[in-house]
Amino acid sequence: MESARVGWLDELPTILWAYRTTPQTATQETPFALTYVAKAVIPAEIGVPSDRVHNFITRDNEDELRLNLDLLEGRREEAAIRMAKYRGQIARHYNARVRPLSFKPGDLVLRKNSVSRLQGTDKLDPNWEGPYVVKEADRGGYCKLAHLSGEEVPRTWHNSNLRIFR
Repeated sequence: MESARVGWLDELPTILWAYRTTPQTATQETPFALTYVAKAVIPAEIGVPSDRVHNFITRDNEDELRLNLDLLEGRREEAAIRMAKYRGQIARHYNARVRPLSFKPGDLVLRKNSVSRLQGTDKLDPNWEGPYVVKEADRGGYCKLAHLSGEEVPRTWHNSNLRIFR
């Protein structure tokens, strides 16, 4: 589409057809097949004699389409199961590199400036503020913070918004 800046509207149906007839990674099915039950005949197959086009029988095709409609719900459920499995694989791959943080009372931490918004959030402003002392920490990942002087910070903070001060 980048090369066809002027005639992109003419290219859109071709691009959408390619998307609809390409099996997706997560479901292993084409969006066309999950919507219309049948496999699409691509334009290249119409011009070139293939077994699908050559052996087409209208009466048998109607019976097959009815059968496919009966089996559609099961096919969609199988695609949903494959998608959930794929999402789990992606999550495991991502989470393999995540190191969980746990803070103990007395740890020094920095807090994200974008969360507290005590200082401006312009491009050149610092991303972290602090240091703060952890007063209390629970298993859920929430911490009560205090300034170095001992004065408690009014709100509770989650581990994802904190970083160990070194």
